[in-house]
Amino acid sequence: MIDKTETRYHVLDRPPRRISDIILRWETILILLLGAVILFNTAISPYFLDLYNLADATYNFSEKAIMALPMALLILVREIDLSVGAIIAVAALAIGTMGDLGFGTTVLFATGLVVGLLCGMVNGALVTRTGVPSIVITIGTMSLFRGIAQVTVGDQALTNYPQGFLDLGQSYAINMPPTPLSFLIFIVMAILFGLFLHGTATGRRLFAIGANPVAAKFSGIRVDRLRFALFTLSGLFAGLGASLLVARIGVMRPNIGLGWELDIITMVILGGVSIAGGIGSIPGVVLSVFVLGLATFGLSLMNVPGIVINVLIGLLLVITIAAPIIVRRLMHKPL
Repeated sequence: MIDKTETRYHVLDRPPRRISDIILRWETILILLLGAVILFNTAISPYFLDLYNLADATYNFSEKAIMALPMALLILVREIDLSVGAIIAVAALAIGTMGDLGFGTTVLFATGLVVGLLCGMVNGALVTRTGVPSIVITIGTMSLFRGIAQVTVGDQALTNYPQGFLDLGQSYAINMPPTPLSFLIFIVMAILFGLFLHGTATGRRLFAIGANPVAAKFSGIRVDRLRFALFTLSGLFAGLGASLLVARIGVMRPNIGLGWELDIITMVILGGVSIAGGIGSIPGVVLSVFVLGLATFGLSLMNVPGIVINVLIGLLLVITIAAPIIVRRLMHKPL
């Protein structure tokens, strides 16, 4: 079963045997695309390679990137969590409420984590206990969590946060090179997720579940327990994203995190994680994050409107997914 993961996306167990295999690897395509993005942005703007500009650019995608890591594991096992943006809203509501009550930085940050964890446990329990597809369950919880935030706050905003909490999202964790806390957390988490998925027995079990859930269950893998853990992890990281986001922008509104689930899923799919399950890699997701983040940053330097950026990013996703298929057909290679 594990051998099914050896496809155009991801080959880790043995090195490619031909140059064409290396060129057509998903990560290789993303590296070339990232290089093209960097060269293009450098040519159009003298400010692109400024260290502080690049550091500030990471603020725009680091929270999403953090949440993309557990989402990648979920999609790998043929599941999905569409409620992550709404979990941000309800976690941010809890953070804002605790801020109004006068609690300090540690309590506010921990509140986001705990609320996210609980929301993830709700998703995991519903999916594993009811047998209803996760896309249906998380659409329902997305409406539930977002509705709680909208009913509670209405058209108001929560803005009472201690300065120490705001500093977590508005100052650098490392001054040289300038590194925001959210970006530092993403890098550390990406390394840990990569080691877990590609270097442990549990990671291999996730590939087996994605390749064939029924066969994985009959082989002794505790499929439901792992699925529950992954939904819980996704909720926890959504709570982490909420804490970092509220600290950065200093305000909680009911529409906070609206539409983020689509951006996060785009990062994962562009990173080479197959929506059919069983295929993908953490390095691919990390490369995808940088491609999308730097492409968006470069377009913003050109004062391109946000709606146009969304169209271009969607086009980039389609082209990147289609390119290996077209090349393989031209080379008369089986898909």
